[in-house]
Amino acid sequence: MDVRGALLVAGTTSDAGKSALVAGLCRSLYRRGVSVAPFKAQNMSNNSVVTPDGGEIGRAQAMQAHACGLAPSVDLNPVLLKPGSDRTSQVVVRGRADGQVSALSYRTRTAALREVVVESLERLRSRYSVVVCEGAGSPAEINLRATDLANMGLAQAADLPVVVVGDIDRGGVLAHLFGTVAVLAPEDQARIAGFVVNKFRGDPALLAPGLDQLRALTGRPTFGVVPWSDRLWLDAEDSLSAVADG
Repeated sequence: MDVRGALLVAGTTSDAGKSALVAGLCRSLYRRGVSVAPFKAQNMSNNSVVTPDGGEIGRAQAMQAHACGLAPSVDLNPVLLKPGSDRTSQVVVRGRADGQVSALSYRTRTAALREVVVESLERLRSRYSVVVCEGAGSPAEINLRATDLANMGLAQAADLPVVVVGDIDRGGVLAHLFGTVAVLAPEDQARIAGFVVNKFRGDPALLAPGLDQLRALTGRPTFGVVPWSDRLWLDAEDSLSAVADG
């Protein structure tokens, strides 16, 4: 598959490690002298950062921009949803507030927002050698696929290969990785290039047979196993992180 300088890091769940993995990839490329930028089409978080031009984006994308040696930009996170309750969110489009939506009413706006998202990503791809994109939630939420802006919808619109990261510390990671691929439509499955296992602690020799079986079942490799670290701290973007830490 032709990467064309961009890929999408998706996750089996929220808080699987997408933000950290994107930041790590960005930093590694930056240190090698590669012109790189992060991107998240749609973020849902009340933790935001103001860009130099007065726009507003998710805090994770600002952190990832720092890893790339860049100032935060609204192109890095063109759609930000800021929850006001469990039913409504403020929509921030390219850094500016643009009304309130419910989960159902938001679906009527996704066609127009998809154009905004694709245009922002195209601008980044024209300026940087590599763009590392971060998904949102999980691509296995197939009930939301028709209006998806950040996962397989973005991968199809922008011709991106996809790496799926799973959190082994929560348990069930092999099932999560296999199941994520299994529930996708064939055209979306074709974009899954492989997996990353995150937050591993233990003997790698015990995990290896499972990864071999996962490859046999899916035809896809595991590109890496990221070890657990209690020295890594990132701002939580959703309630799952708070519950997990409590």
